[in-house]
Amino acid sequence: MSEANEFCGAEEQQPQGGSRKRANRVKGRCDERSEFFLQRIGVFVCWCGSNIAATVDVSAVAAAVKNEPGVVLATDYQYMCSEVGQAKIKDAVKEHGLTGVVVCSCSPRMHEATFRKTAAAAGLNPYMVEIANIREQCSWIHKDKEEGTEKAIILAKAAIAKLNLNAPLTAGESPVTKRALVIGGGIAGIQTALDIADAGYEVDIVEKSPTIGGKMAQLDKTFPTLDCAACILTPKMVDAAQHEKIHLYTYSEVEKVSGFVGNFTVDIRKKARNVKEDLCTGCGVCMEKCPSKKAKSEFNMGLNTRSAIYVPFAQAVPNVPVIDHSACIHYKTGKCGLCEKSCPSNAIDFEQQDEIITREYGAIIAATGFNPIPMDDFDEYGYSQSPDVVTSLEFERLMNAAGPTKGVLLRPSDGRHPKTLVFVQCVGSRDTTECGKPYCSKICCMYTAKHAMLVREKYPDTEVYVFYIDVRTPGKNFDEFQRRAVEQYGVNYVKGMVGKVAEENGVLKVQASDLIGGTQMHIDADMVILAAAIEPDKSARPLATMLTASMDTNDFFTEAHPKLRPVESPTAGVFLSGICQGPKDIPETVAQAGAAASKVIGLLAKDKLTCNPCVAGANELLCNGCSACQNVCPYGAIEYVEKEINDHGVRETRRVAQVNEAVCQGCGACTVTCPSGAMDLKGFTNKQIMAEVDAICR
Repeated sequence: MSEANEFCGAEEQQPQGGSRKRANRVKGRCDERSEFFLQRIGVFVCWCGSNIAATVDVSAVAAAVKNEPGVVLATDYQYMCSEVGQAKIKDAVKEHGLTGVVVCSCSPRMHEATFRKTAAAAGLNPYMVEIANIREQCSWIHKDKEEGTEKAIILAKAAIAKLNLNAPLTAGESPVTKRALVIGGGIAGIQTALDIADAGYEVDIVEKSPTIGGKMAQLDKTFPTLDCAACILTPKMVDAAQHEKIHLYTYSEVEKVSGFVGNFTVDIRKKARNVKEDLCTGCGVCMEKCPSKKAKSEFNMGLNTRSAIYVPFAQAVPNVPVIDHSACIHYKTGKCGLCEKSCPSNAIDFEQQDEIITREYGAIIAATGFNPIPMDDFDEYGYSQSPDVVTSLEFERLMNAAGPTKGVLLRPSDGRHPKTLVFVQCVGSRDTTECGKPYCSKICCMYTAKHAMLVREKYPDTEVYVFYIDVRTPGKNFDEFQRRAVEQYGVNYVKGMVGKVAEENGVLKVQASDLIGGTQMHIDADMVILAAAIEPDKSARPLATMLTASMDTNDFFTEAHPKLRPVESPTAGVFLSGICQGPKDIPETVAQAGAAASKVIGLLAKDKLTCNPCVAGANELLCNGCSACQNVCPYGAIEYVEKEINDHGVRETRRVAQVNEAVCQGCGACTVTCPSGAMDLKGFTNKQIMAEVDAICR
């Protein structure tokens, strides 16, 4: 009698050791699976210090599963992931002849790879290891120890039930395309691309604007050193454009992403500039001759106008104009064409069309940046009523020597020099209302201090007030920088909130509270500057959908692990750089860009990647050729073939599904979609899942 049959018979003869229902269920599994083999399972329960042991009786968990089918060893230890803990597992595999291991510990996202390597080192197939998550899914969410212990036992039994049906799996290999795609051409994207390219790998930067540079290009000075932003950024932009390993796709957007880590296929829509980049010399004659000059400048935040054919700013890279169809007379009326007639290089092409470029990449880096939130819902500050109420980014342009006022601070309404300025902090940040954001935007306290110092330095006669909830300056030398604004430049910091801003006869009446002094303040201001909260760029969410990457409720990309894998997305091969992952300043952005680049370099340095062996497979006898699985597969791993099938002695040719295991990533979408139950997932078969459910419910 085989070991499986011996077990089934023993269960029938001794139902008192468990329920008769459980004996029948196990017997049913034996009858249903002729290949069934009862494993020799070792169960190892981790204390995780007090993380698990504080709310779970780990000894009781080990004792409770000792008599489970297939279990020959159940023990507990303080730290199973430690060197000593792993040694216990290795010794147990050899001493007890274990064919499978269940580790009751933390999330498999933390240590599944660790325990698989341990099993492999002991001569066990790494996919004969199951993790019962009794920390995140049990001890951390239960305060009652009895309740936590009961749930931990259930989770352990479910893992054992699944492991009894596991089979050894062998991972395949797939090649790696030695090219990276950076989506976003701000400082994060530029730095990431430069670091990867310097390591010798090809990099493409896709930027939706006509030029790279991002938000940093719009800044005047940077804190805490007050360096000229353009002086720092422009050399980086030029380096990226001139680097032999970097190719720029500006005025372009990612349209489609398919494939998987090491083998992504991306469609890039290169929008028509209507200017031939290979012919244009950047002379600027076309912009001078253009008669349509009423379009608002996006780069200057709409504070001045530009021509219909334009370069966003003087240091733009590439320095090639683009035609705005909504402002161009030629596209509106079919007339004009002065830019075409005056161009000495014959670079203007009104018939140019968008182009779809398809490239293959081994890794993708999201660096989509941020935008200030709209101020339309904050009427109490009078942003929509008065042009003298501006956001901090608009104020940057007013203070910038390349801005609409050539660096001279003038009121937008009448062009006069303002004498009293009021800065309002946390507009939309740390705000739980529908129009605000619940998080701190992180950069506002510092750039407000920067603005206040620059104003006082350039215009000592100007009175400056800053209203704040708290001052947050956690970076290196940041606190000293903010205190300098108060102590050296005489900026008036007031702890309190502005309640209302109303314009009366060209004066902004500011009503505010001084919480420390316990008084109400009324200030006649010439300008009010709102430190608007920042949010991810609107392109982030559709991009995340294409990348099958995770996002949080605020549309920031979610990292694989907030502490241990902060620049990796849970989607393999997708990395995060800059504010797309969360609010941060320029130094932190550059640091994260370098970290993302190092991860990408580590990936591209490999010639082959180990594939996930938990791939889908089709039962050809059950497949009805409906194509449902093919339609939902995000990786294009399923195709249909005509095949001769022997169905219980009857030979016939059928249209059946066939899975390309090198392409399949084991997402399971086909399994749940298949109406006939023909698709199954290795390592997570329907029988294995149902065995877990049975173990939980019994």
